[in-house]
Amino acid sequence: PAPPPVCTRAGMEQSLPPYEMLPAGMNMDEMPRSTTVTVEEERPPPRDHLVWSLCTTLYGNIFCLGLLAFFFSVKSRDRKVLGDHSGALSYGSTAKCLNITALVLNIIVVVIVVTVIA
Repeated sequence: PAPPPVCTRAGMEQSLPPYEMLPAGMNMDEMPRSTTVTVEEERPPPRDHLVWSLCTTLYGNIFCLGLLAFFFSVKSRDRKVLGDHSGALSYGSTAKCLNITALVLNIIVVVIVVTVIA
C-alpha cells in the first residue's frame, strides 16, 4: 500500500520518503543503531566599541582618530543589526585598533607636555 500523505505548512500534500523492506532472515535488533545530534554553538555578538569610540571622539580626538573610530563603530553596529557577523567583526576590530592608537598617542602627548612644563 502507498504511504499516507503528509500535510506541510503550505497546505500542500507531500508523500513520505520511500522505505525498503529488510532482507529475508534479518531482524531489526541486528541492525546497528546510531543517533547523530548536531549542536551549533551560539557565537557571542561581535563588539562594536561604540561607547569607547564616542569617548575617544569627544575627549581625545588626536589626528581625528576618534572620529574615524566612531565611524567604524557605527558601521560595525549596522553590520551586526543586519546579521553580517564577519563584517561587524572586521569593522569592530578596526575601531578598536584606532581607539588604542588614539589612546597611546594621547598618553604620549600628555607625557611630553608634562615633561616640558616640569
